[in-house]
Amino acid sequence: MGVLDGKVALITGGSRGIGKSIAMTFAEAGANVVIASRTQKYIDRTAVKIRELGRESLAIATDVCIPEQVDNMVKQTVDNFGRLDIMINNAGSGIATEPQEISIKEWNDIIALNLTGVFLGCIAAGKVMIEQKHGKIINIASTAGVKGSPGMLHYSVAKAGVIMLTNNLAASWAEHNINVNCIAPGLTATERVINWGILPPDKNEDGTPVPRLLRPAVPKNIADLALFLASSASDHITGELLIIRGHFPWDR
Repeated sequence: MGVLDGKVALITGGSRGIGKSIAMTFAEAGANVVIASRTQKYIDRTAVKIRELGRESLAIATDVCIPEQVDNMVKQTVDNFGRLDIMINNAGSGIATEPQEISIKEWNDIIALNLTGVFLGCIAAGKVMIEQKHGKIINIASTAGVKGSPGMLHYSVAKAGVIMLTNNLAASWAEHNINVNCIAPGLTATERVINWGILPPDKNEDGTPVPRLLRPAVPKNIADLALFLASSASDHITGELLIIRGHFPWDR
């Protein structure tokens, strides 16, 4: 018996990386999972894998920056399953640009994807959860929003906003039995980051493995923390920021 048996979870940015890992982890724990991303063919692939585990899944192409699409995503979820128990606002991305080189368009685009998109997801899900009188919302921020990242000013500002958004909504919605929490991963070894070629080797010069807490996190580390926050084990935790970065020197 899984800790999320029968629950309905909606995950944005669910086609790859952290979002895909959360989707698969939740399905393995018994949840029916709705995944959203801008590209239909990518989320379709993940939905197939979820169904292979014996769970139900919807794949809804969604741009989280567009309010009508976010509302439709939540509506389709409720129309199909009758409720929404868990909302994971994971969609986001950053661009490395020196602060003085950031155009107003780039600023607006990064803020829209990483902050406004989370706000829209929270509000659309929150309206359903207020009616239900229960729900779990988990927002994915970044350590860049805690300590900054000089090469990604706009991304850092957006993620800091996600942390404050989480705190405020937790206070506003506690009376409705809605838990709102935030995970801030450090540098995470997603396929995309691995392809950048910036990660250090996982073995020392003598061939011995680097201890796991001195290496970057992997997507499953974040997925396991999200599973805890989505489960009944976290029923009395809300408005909290949980940082997951081990003791990787680049993230200190």
